[in-house]
Amino acid sequence: MKLPVHYHPTTTVLVDDSDSFLRSLSFQLDPAQPNISFHDTVAALEWFGRSVRSADLPLLVNFDDPHQSVERRNVTVDMARIWRISAQPKRFTIPSVLVVDYSMPQMDGVTFCQALQGLPCKKILFTGAADERIAVDAFNRGLIDRYIRKSAEDALDQLERDLAALQKQFFLEHTETVREMLALHDFGFLHCSAIARVVDELYRTHDFVEHYVFPNPSGILFYDRAGKPTLMIIETAHGLHAQYEVARDSGAPPSLLLALEERRVLPFFPHVGKDGMYTDEVGEQWHRYCRPPEVCQGRETWYWALFELPSRFLDSKPASFDTFLRSQRPAEAA
Repeated sequence: MKLPVHYHPTTTVLVDDSDSFLRSLSFQLDPAQPNISFHDTVAALEWFGRSVRSADLPLLVNFDDPHQSVERRNVTVDMARIWRISAQPKRFTIPSVLVVDYSMPQMDGVTFCQALQGLPCKKILFTGAADERIAVDAFNRGLIDRYIRKSAEDALDQLERDLAALQKQFFLEHTETVREMLALHDFGFLHCSAIARVVDELYRTHDFVEHYVFPNPSGILFYDRAGKPTLMIIETAHGLHAQYEVARDSGAPPSLLLALEERRVLPFFPHVGKDGMYTDEVGEQWHRYCRPPEVCQGRETWYWALFELPSRFLDSKPASFDTFLRSQRPAEAA
């Protein structure tokens, strides 16, 4: 299991020549995932041509000094660009997964997928019993990512499972290069499957709908549907020791120093500066800004806790998923 650098709801595209099937399928899918339906393949291809792409929400990667020789350059990542994606409502309209029927009069589903081969969206093909060999061939050629027999009793359940898996895969592939770079530095938790499982559980238990890697303090910024931010701070033993050293050098109370030394608290002091570290302004009120850490044993030992994130840590206001859904009229078949 891997953790993408960021994740947010996207749009599922449904293409089938049957209006009744499209209406039924759209109704049965998870309402938390936007979808748009087409019974006309030409109209669907035109829509894809106009659609927002992941590249329209870039993660900026650059060289720190372009005048250096290639061998001496350091690669830099604009970390703020990651969580600032949350300010762009068009992120929800990115087509991440296509669900298309094979047997259609204008254009069969494999030909349709072939026409979209240059796009990064994932593709699921609905087939009839007689079309399975065609689907296997399309899968082997890399034209589709999954196929489902339309007549199968568990077709809808399988579709929901495949949609969830492919939407996550969409983000993993889009952010893979950045993820590998960040994991080499202060974001090693991006390589940890144990942390990825914790994040999945937090989605379920706190009704989060999106997340973004956050730089300082390092961790993961979650948003719920209303756009409320929650920061999951993730530290190593080394990071907690750095917290201890800063607090000690700033004259922190012995009670805080002992709690940090024994790793009984994970601190976040948001009212001073923007790094959450201790200053002498905190004083004896330190316990108000600390949480008992949860321990996650993975590739190394991680200590994490959830904190409310003050708005001054974010220089842009998130465009919430609820606001986006209210702005959308029910998608009608083209």
